[in-house]
Amino acid sequence: MTNISTEAKAPGKAGAVVTLTADGFDETLKARSTVIVDFWAPWCGPCRSFAPIYEATAQKHPATLFAKVNVDEQQLLAARYGIRAIPTLMVFHKQQPVFSQPGSLPAAVLEELVTKVEAI
Repeated sequence: MTNISTEAKAPGKAGAVVTLTADGFDETLKARSTVIVDFWAPWCGPCRSFAPIYEATAQKHPATLFAKVNVDEQQLLAARYGIRAIPTLMVFHKQQPVFSQPGSLPAAVLEELVTKVEAI
């Protein structure tokens, strides 16, 4: 995973999943038209199971920024977006949330979602 401090300033590695914190969250949304965020925690079994699916999808879609927010470390950010269950996937387009769903998505469903978002 790439840290957002380098990702926000430079394009970074295409298809890399970045870690977002409250410090760089808004700047990242301003810098990229589409950002997909996985709100997760290290102790969460479904989160750990979803991680490889999320990372593989990110590799297939380098034009879209895929990010992760650790809700244990970023509690205020999770509260700001009303995260009550993890994993929760949120999609931001032009800084606005356009999709939010708790639970782990199957690879095919995530792929379909990303394709639809990229077509906006």
